[in-house]
Amino acid sequence: MSLDPVVDLIHTPLSDSWKPSNERALEALFGTRYAKRAEKLVTLRAPWSQVPFAAYIHPASTDSGAYGGMSFVMFPGEEKMPCLIGMVIGIAGLEPDHAILGRPGHGRRMQAICDWLNKEFGKGDLVAWAKHDPTRTDLSVPDSIQRRWGSYQAAFQKYGHVMYAMFRPTENREATLAAVKAMLDVMFEERGCETLTAHRSDSEAIRSKWFSCLMPQTSADQVVRVLGDRRYVILQGPPGTGKTEMARGILLENYQGRGRSIQFHPTTSYENFIGGLAPVQGNGSDALGFRFAPQRGFLMEAAAEAVADSQARPYLLHVDEINRADLGKVLGEAIYLLEPRAIKQREIRLPYDFGDPYVQRFHLPNNLHILGTMNSSDRSIAIVDVAVRRRFAFLSLWPSLDVVKDKGCDLGIKAFEELMSIFVEHAPEESLALAPGHSYFLGNESEVRTSFKTAVEPLLQEYLEQGYVTGFAESIRGYLQWLRGQ
Repeated sequence: MSLDPVVDLIHTPLSDSWKPSNERALEALFGTRYAKRAEKLVTLRAPWSQVPFAAYIHPASTDSGAYGGMSFVMFPGEEKMPCLIGMVIGIAGLEPDHAILGRPGHGRRMQAICDWLNKEFGKGDLVAWAKHDPTRTDLSVPDSIQRRWGSYQAAFQKYGHVMYAMFRPTENREATLAAVKAMLDVMFEERGCETLTAHRSDSEAIRSKWFSCLMPQTSADQVVRVLGDRRYVILQGPPGTGKTEMARGILLENYQGRGRSIQFHPTTSYENFIGGLAPVQGNGSDALGFRFAPQRGFLMEAAAEAVADSQARPYLLHVDEINRADLGKVLGEAIYLLEPRAIKQREIRLPYDFGDPYVQRFHLPNNLHILGTMNSSDRSIAIVDVAVRRRFAFLSLWPSLDVVKDKGCDLGIKAFEELMSIFVEHAPEESLALAPGHSYFLGNESEVRTSFKTAVEPLLQEYLEQGYVTGFAESIRGYLQWLRGQ
């Protein structure tokens, strides 16, 4: 196999054949996993020095001295440990890979790869680490990582500030092979060379695995499990990812309809949600007028219905668009009640008599669950504050290619993949959550084309006008031009 010589080298103790072994391992990559022309994209640097290493560097670098740009590197460990492997920026700086390293997508991919390696092969241990921003060469590998991986201390001391994605091999050669594939595939792809056709399905399978850590999918079963444990959950995500549909499905299927759905808006108040005085029709001598009387809000009504269930079956209050109101103000002192693991039952005193079962003392029964849905792209509304956030468990619903492949057409799949590629590659963290969801790309070609004109294009135009995608506006405009031609 084309990568076996590299894996063998990583797991072989350092010897005086270090450089020739690396030359043979690098040569084996081309014409097998990568095209022969990819030979022109890297050159080998493998010095036998105080801190030996082997690096696949940019061919524009000189034969000796400091080099720049991104590189795949192997650092031999102490005591015959396998080589530490990963991605490093040459100490001469970002050039000639400034364009790649400066885009959020490169660092985002490496973080996802390391998250996947830890999840897949870590077995509770940390076997991979990635820097949030690869270009921050002023920051070294964290001390905690250096202590964990003490056999590579010499490499950390000299090159820790330029390391940005590292994998510490164990005896599991399969894990080493997976790490090498993932990192080299990304490096060669970003320099313009994908894997050969014979290895394309393997490369796509690897990519699919780490991409699942970039935009992890949340299932209805996961939401239900967290509701059972934490009681109060907010499901957040970009528009079109099916948050409301999932919440309503959970209410109908998992709670057998025991509950209700409400929707917040900017004028939702404490009186609407908890309770307060409200005008009611007068009677007797006041029949032509109005009087004010205590009236329960949505939460108090839901709590009363949950209490009334003699079997104490779980009851769900679904709050759609939960961040369209100022939740801190809407809850008021009732925020004190939102403690899923309180040792003793919490209650608050009410200013008015709201009748049975609470009268003037209000608590949330244990069988009442709250599920909020929140559109992460809406920036014109209240931000959920820290006090509220720590009382809710947050789950994210991301755009899903699997859903588009399952329920879409070829045109929808292509349009979705193109747009996701733009957001993954160029969007900073605060803009990644704006990526339009999969629901815009479902259906047959006629339905998809209608969605392009009535949903996708208006949404992206709004992002442009509001300045939400300023850093990659031209990429979005180019996508819109392509979209209009479909």
